[in-house]
Amino acid sequence: MAQLLDQIRQWAEQLVSTMGYLGIALLMLLENLFPPIPSEVIMPFAGSLVSTGEMNFVGVFIAGTIGALAGAIAIYYIGVTISEDRVRRWFKNYGKFLLLSEDDYDQAMSKFEKHGGKMVFVGRLMPAIRSLISLPAGLNRMQLLKFLLYTSIGTSLWNLILLGAGVYLGSNWPRVLSFVDTYEMVIWVILAGLIAYYLYRRLRSDRSSSTDYA
Repeated sequence: MAQLLDQIRQWAEQLVSTMGYLGIALLMLLENLFPPIPSEVIMPFAGSLVSTGEMNFVGVFIAGTIGALAGAIAIYYIGVTISEDRVRRWFKNYGKFLLLSEDDYDQAMSKFEKHGGKMVFVGRLMPAIRSLISLPAGLNRMQLLKFLLYTSIGTSLWNLILLGAGVYLGSNWPRVLSFVDTYEMVIWVILAGLIAYYLYRRLRSDRSSSTDYA
């Protein structure tokens, strides 16, 4: 995995060096569709080029943001094209293996209906799910303008942080990767804890229901 990521990093650097702003936009588009291409490589490296005067800060920011938004919209429309019947069939056939039911789906969609904007914004700041958050937005048929607004805010903030770090560190921009790895690990630990808590509550509830039924 480490070797693969290093190869992706070298390829991303070469593409940015060769294609400039268009390369940045293309990579950020692909980063949303194929998460192994990390934005924490693309934007900091571009930032290092800004620090040497080879690229313009505003140009890099705009290119990166446009590319990321294009990728987010693509995933959003994938969610839109998936019918609710197909989702419900999946929960009926396979949800039980993950302790999920149609009620869980309904509750999730209800929460997304109420807090979808905030969830999209926060999701765009989380490396673990920043690309995938567009899918439930599409499944929920979130209004496109609302989706674009919160996605743009979250994406812009994420890109600014990475780009600014690259400008500040210059040739030492790879140091950003260690900070992002730590941040991502914290996110995964929190998500794992939440999932474990959900499973515990679900199993406990099922046992209580079985006891009451008996």
